[in-house]
Amino acid sequence: MRPMIGLTVNEMSRNDNPGIFLGKDYTDGIYAAGGMPVVLPFTTNQEEIKEWADRLDGLLLSGGEDIAPALYGEEPRQGLGEISPVRDEFEAKLLINMIERNKPVFAICRGIQILNAVMGGTLFQDLPREWPSSLQHSQKAPRDHFAHVVKISKGTKLNQILGADDLQTNTFHHQAVKQIAPGLAPCAHSRDGLIEAIEDPLRTFVIGVQWHPENLWRSSERHFRLFTAFVEAAKSAQKK
Repeated sequence: MRPMIGLTVNEMSRNDNPGIFLGKDYTDGIYAAGGMPVVLPFTTNQEEIKEWADRLDGLLLSGGEDIAPALYGEEPRQGLGEISPVRDEFEAKLLINMIERNKPVFAICRGIQILNAVMGGTLFQDLPREWPSSLQHSQKAPRDHFAHVVKISKGTKLNQILGADDLQTNTFHHQAVKQIAPGLAPCAHSRDGLIEAIEDPLRTFVIGVQWHPENLWRSSERHFRLFTAFVEAAKSAQKK
């Protein structure tokens, strides 16, 4: 039986009709890797969130809006974009419940940011204002285009999964990990020193990446390894 993978979504409206959105590259990637993708509705009810955590075999935190700075003890500064308080609350509570159950978590773009914030770290609210660099971190190119290289730290779980010390990635972000949370470790950096991936070295699979492998897995075997390793970890959690 395919492991059940929960995927978080964006709030959106069309013609004043409230809705949700998730790019199909996420769900297709999970399915291609052997998982059963399940799109998660927002809820802030603790009992419902606990039920999701019990049922799910893995959690993928997708990209999307900015993180509310109150989540990491700061006030909004110039450059902060649109936030979704209900999404922040839902993902924070569900993430904590999944980690308490030692279930795998794969955090992408916004996902790495909320993972770090919930675990006690901080974020750059707006890189152009807070991180002087000549490197472009929000590319003006198609989503499946490689923009810049990240250096993978040797001996990390990410390094073992990818089988590489350097990785070409895409990039679509203006926020990023600033102070890393206790218990998490940086495992990849861009050439300007920005943290591009983090992991929990003591857990089977809690990994966050700042790029968007869901847009690259079809053409890049290394990026697909992230999905297959995540789903394999979820299969192991399913058996327990």
